[in-house]
Amino acid sequence: MSTPPKAALAKAATRAVNRAEVIDANFLQFLDSWSEPFRAGDVDAPVREGLPLTGRDALEIFEAQILSRHLDLEARAMRGRGEGYYTIGSSGHECNAVIGWLTRTTDPAFLHYRSGAFMMARGLKTEGCDPVFDTALSLAASADDPISGGRHKVWGSKPGWVLPQTSTIASHLSKAVGAAIGLEQAKRLHLTPPVPEDSIIVCSFGDASANHAAALAAFNTAEWTAYQKLPVPILFVCEDNGIGISVRTPSGWIAHSFENRPGMSYVRVDGLDIVDTHDGAKAAIDHCRSRRSPVFLHLTLQRLLGHAGTDAETEYRSITEIEASEAADPLKRSAETLMRAGVASAADLRARYEAARERTRRAAAEAARRPKLTSAAEIMRPLAPYTPDAVQREASRADYGDARLEVFGGEPGLPERGQPKHLALLINRALHDLMAKYPEMLLFGEDVAQKGGVYTVTSGLAQTFKGMRVFNTLLDETTILGIAQGAAYMGLLPVPEIQYLAYFHNACDQIRGEACSLQYFSNDQYRNGMVMRIASLGYQKGFGGHFHNDNSFTALRDIPGLVIACPSRGDDAAMMLRTCAALARVDGRVVAFLEPIALYMTKDLHEAKDGQWQFTYPPVDLAVPLGEPRVYNPNARDLLIVTYGNGTYMSLRVAREIERRNGAQVRVLDLRWLKPLNVEAIAQHASDVGKVLVVDEGRRTGGIAEEIFTALDERAPAARKARVAGEDCYIPLAAAANLVLVSEAQIQETALTLLC
Repeated sequence: MSTPPKAALAKAATRAVNRAEVIDANFLQFLDSWSEPFRAGDVDAPVREGLPLTGRDALEIFEAQILSRHLDLEARAMRGRGEGYYTIGSSGHECNAVIGWLTRTTDPAFLHYRSGAFMMARGLKTEGCDPVFDTALSLAASADDPISGGRHKVWGSKPGWVLPQTSTIASHLSKAVGAAIGLEQAKRLHLTPPVPEDSIIVCSFGDASANHAAALAAFNTAEWTAYQKLPVPILFVCEDNGIGISVRTPSGWIAHSFENRPGMSYVRVDGLDIVDTHDGAKAAIDHCRSRRSPVFLHLTLQRLLGHAGTDAETEYRSITEIEASEAADPLKRSAETLMRAGVASAADLRARYEAARERTRRAAAEAARRPKLTSAAEIMRPLAPYTPDAVQREASRADYGDARLEVFGGEPGLPERGQPKHLALLINRALHDLMAKYPEMLLFGEDVAQKGGVYTVTSGLAQTFKGMRVFNTLLDETTILGIAQGAAYMGLLPVPEIQYLAYFHNACDQIRGEACSLQYFSNDQYRNGMVMRIASLGYQKGFGGHFHNDNSFTALRDIPGLVIACPSRGDDAAMMLRTCAALARVDGRVVAFLEPIALYMTKDLHEAKDGQWQFTYPPVDLAVPLGEPRVYNPNARDLLIVTYGNGTYMSLRVAREIERRNGAQVRVLDLRWLKPLNVEAIAQHASDVGKVLVVDEGRRTGGIAEEIFTALDERAPAARKARVAGEDCYIPLAAAANLVLVSEAQIQETALTLLC
């Protein structure tokens, strides 16, 4: 057997060293070896001449710093005992405690996962909060964790206005910008936001995250808005330790990228020095609060202890580099500042440090004994709250008659008094109605204001509702959905528009990873209810190709907690929009409202000018309950067609043709709600009829037909079934589109086969 080379042995030995023990011992040795005589000073005097940080304040910040450090150490110990489940720490970043201490508990914060010291500082000044024990509960995944209820280790606090974040990279930046915009919009509308009007939004992130597309979108949106002289009170806090896991940030890159950005001030501080951090952070916070404009606060830091407890840092950093980082420990700098200023002696600081250790150990031991989540139902409880009676009451509420009269120009102009209209126009009337009902409702997206949208669905809204309640955004779906989330945090009812279904994929994570996870990760303490309107699906008679003619919504169906609505006719659309708004307002739900583009202007069903796909506007107190389908020809017993959207329109045409040709009676079930799927109704009708055809205009793989088939197998196994679905293909241009989409001929052929 060959002997391993000395270099390999040395590397293995280095890996075996517990760096957490090293930095702990190094700090204690630093204090124990401090030889300068202690001369007590005035704790209310500045710790450094000419700068505002006093000794008393510095000592409070230092307390948050050492608590954060000991939580990092204890997190690794908990993992070693099998009692903890998260070891990404904040060591080296402890000066972000200054920002937590300087900002208010009513300044909403969206935090980087290394902002533990910020969390300690804010928690220490939040009434009724024990940030150490709260963090220990989160590390232990205890059901008693006050923010997530044991669902994840997050930084979050309801009383401290820290909205929960998981190990997100940069997706939280857009919603933080949205919160800043939403706060100012609430003030413009003379509404009372949930935080004081002079609050600012705090958003921290790492230097590597600053390169992420979502982060760049957020910076651009803040600058784009500020450039137009509109207020955006957001403090971006870049915690720059020079490395993202193992990938180094080029020296000077963050400063080069951000120090001269239009519309955004830049402040750089030594993030290892408590005094310099305080001086720069105070100036940045004051500027942001008074000027209501974005500020980029750049903290230069060190990362200690690697990326996480499982990170073999020696694989990509030399021991010399690691030791140099450890030598720059900000706790040493803070302690030295306190001792030189005569605020505390080395012995005093050692006693504080050991008291913090004991406090975290006791908290961890108690947290490990606290209960865990024990059932799927318990885990999922806050994911998708639904109070049907309250939602239905709100959806059918009609106590805003005066506002309706003003919006529609008096009794003769009320939409229910008009003639039957097509889908696009009835959606337009419903949006006018909802904006009259909800003064806090905002409608925004690309081209939705003066132009009225690509298909004129929002025509007239911007002219009717002032105060920028209807506005155009820049062309970025991540920004649109970030604004929606932020607006919801500030008490508004956002109705963002995504111009085409294919465009949603540009920003899917804003719904999947952020909006729909908020109630789950906050144990339903925070909500961001919204109705996301999306012009959707295919059959545009050859126009547009894939990006304007997308038939697949599979990515939406996979998002936990999301409601998906898809009307096929105008009266249903109006009544479903009322329910969607109520779901957002009452239960905080996120709703995707898919509007079939091909049916927007459709007026006729069977023959030209028959007008059978136009409908009267439904009375304002009528709403479609979540999950309730529409049934056509309910007494038919020969065949059941289960479908939605364009499929409903095509199936009704086929049903009449089948009856004309051979007398068979076809029942058509328009699902209307695609998530959650009403499997009980599907199974009931399938059992009643016995033969089921599923018409799914989505793709064969991942389409909703797969879920419907599974439901039939489980609940109506005796029913004969077949499906028609789109091909697993992007939609081509022109008439070729018809070759990969479901056709009436396919529906009819398959239906006749089932009837045999």
